[in-house]
Amino acid sequence: MVTSNENTMSKTEIEQFVLKLMESRLQQVVEEYISRNDGRIKELALVERVVRVEEELKSLREMSELRFDASEKRFDVLQKTMNERFEALLREMNARFEALQREMDARFKAVDKRFESVDKRFDAMDKRFTTLQWMIGVVVGIPALVIAIAQVIQLLK
Repeated sequence: MVTSNENTMSKTEIEQFVLKLMESRLQQVVEEYISRNDGRIKELALVERVVRVEEELKSLREMSELRFDASEKRFDVLQKTMNERFEALLREMNARFEALQREMDARFKAVDKRFESVDKRFDAMDKRFTTLQWMIGVVVGIPALVIAIAQVIQLLK
């Protein structure tokens, strides 16, 4: 085969020419493809964003439910604790009230015993006064009777 330098190209030059041709043609094809499918790409991007937002909303809803459940559990525990404290307080108040009632009963019994002893003293004093009245009556009555009898005797004489 006879080759001439002017008409023939080297393999490297052919490759470079083909690469440039393919690059320019490929660039045109990609630009046409992008321009034709630009709406679809935007649509896909929007769909992808919508899906992400929906997933995020779902995640937020699940987190809210978990927080609500946790809050409800804490509220139940708090309510149970408060009920236990209230019941303990009521038991303590009842115990104090019963102790106070027992103490008051004991004091009233002591006061009743004092009144009984005072009543006994009044009874003893009443007996003394009665005895004293009788003695005064006898002491005053006998001389008065003697004087009265003596005067009656003098009158009769």
